[in-house]
Amino acid sequence: MFTIFKNLFKTGKHPDIAKLQAQGAIILDVRTKKEYASGHIRGSLNIPVNELPVNLFQLPNNDRPVITCCASGTRSKAALALLEKSGYKTVYNGGSWTDLQHQL
Repeated sequence: MFTIFKNLFKTGKHPDIAKLQAQGAIILDVRTKKEYASGHIRGSLNIPVNELPVNLFQLPNNDRPVITCCASGTRSKAALALLEKSGYKTVYNGGSWTDLQHQL
């Protein structure tokens, strides 16, 4: 059962998140505004996943790495797929924002 969940949320890429952030990666939190207001990673950008398609212009450019996060990893995985489809070259699913925060 654990393997099913592990495979569901894996990204295939396992970067050094802290190193990426130090090099200017964007941390994109795709939770709702209300969820973001209850706690988030300092310096992260909040664009809810359902608003992302019409708000891609808020991301500086598609050459900077983007690390997506949400509450559990499901919405951040959807955001990763959307960003890659939109031409973003280096995108990682950071999963849960709280887990991601511990990596920084």
